[in-house]
Amino acid sequence: MPLNVKTIAVTAAVIFFFLTAFIGIAVGLSSFTCCKRAMAGAIIGYALTTVAVKALNSILINALVDEQLGQQEEKA
Repeated sequence: MPLNVKTIAVTAAVIFFFLTAFIGIAVGLSSFTCCKRAMAGAIIGYALTTVAVKALNSILINALVDEQLGQQEEKA
């Protein structure tokens, strides 16, 4: 069963946003700079997570198809 790409990617983007924001605040950046970097981190996190989950889904689907083909060959 494939994983839901959008919900996982949005969750990861929110985590990346707040993580980047808190790091920026801890370093002492201005609010505007911190906000820009947090938004960039969220966008990059969303994109990377989307690619990773799609790759994982592809691997899972290929494994399921191979398993089904193996079962059909054993029956025949």
